[in-house]
Amino acid sequence: MPDVGEIAPDFTLPRDGGDMVTLSALQPKAVVLYFYPRDDTSGCTKEALGFTEHADAFAAAGAVVLGVSKDSVAKHEKFVAKYDLGVALLSDEEGDVCERYGVWTEKKMYGKSFMGIERATFLIDGAGRVARVWRKVKVPGHVEEVLDAVRAL
Repeated sequence: MPDVGEIAPDFTLPRDGGDMVTLSALQPKAVVLYFYPRDDTSGCTKEALGFTEHADAFAAAGAVVLGVSKDSVAKHEKFVAKYDLGVALLSDEEGDVCERYGVWTEKKMYGKSFMGIERATFLIDGAGRVARVWRKVKVPGHVEEVLDAVRAL
């Protein structure tokens, strides 16, 4: 997992709509890179709707918001269409980016262990350095906290 002050691991991933997104190509904009477990689940939907609701504020603060999960581009497109989402969703089907950011972890539910994506957000500054990291994110209030951090860059 990259620490605050380190250069964020670069990547190129496909997004909803069919384009490719390369992290380093977004400089000098700040990037809010949020990892989430799965499209169209309760917490993930609330988080995506929160980022969508504040999309204009993030843009005004000079930031691009990117959501990442292991879901396919086709699944992302259905999720975006169903909820009219206003953030780019990147598909990391192979899990390489999740591994490099340290969010592919062992999780436990109902006494069973399994591997999955830990909900986490990385704020990357305009120079490509990690400015802030939120691990084990709880959705309520998170988007607003990230927006405040972007504005403080």
